[in-house]
Amino acid sequence: MEIPGIGEFTKDSELDWYYRGAIEVKVLSGQMCRIVLKGYDEDENKEDFHNAIRNFLTIDPSVLGEAEDYVFRYYGDCSENWNPEDQQSLTIENPQDVWKHVQFGREPMVRRRPRADKGVYISLECNCDWEIEHGLQIVFKNGLRVNKVGPYDGHLTTSDACNDMSLEDVIYR
Repeated sequence: MEIPGIGEFTKDSELDWYYRGAIEVKVLSGQMCRIVLKGYDEDENKEDFHNAIRNFLTIDPSVLGEAEDYVFRYYGDCSENWNPEDQQSLTIENPQDVWKHVQFGREPMVRRRPRADKGVYISLECNCDWEIEHGLQIVFKNGLRVNKVGPYDGHLTTSDACNDMSLEDVIYR
């Protein structure tokens, strides 16, 4: 299937997802990624997916810079819970340095939120040096701005993760 201006997507019939071959993602400092579409076939407004992908492919690393304070808070919360016997030696002094300890995922997942605004979001599952088990999830609302960071839980918003609509605009909790 061809998405104009984005490229050819191949369907994985086992998962019922579409994949696009490697494409450069500016916001991730030019890293090559394979874009994944989930729930695309049954969606009534596929153009929302197309727009979110186009947006995501045009934003630059400054968008992540706007979220680094939240990622730094996530690191801080994790470091407070480290067991001294584990001898965690990672120390991140300031928010700008968190990215040195993040390994961006290579398969941004594009899907529609099933509730509330029903928008299209792009979720990126990353590894991070301070939380090996749960990693770091970065979610981009409509592919334009970071709207959620924290341990990977699969949710697209903090309000969905906590089942609390009052947290709709909370990036990290």
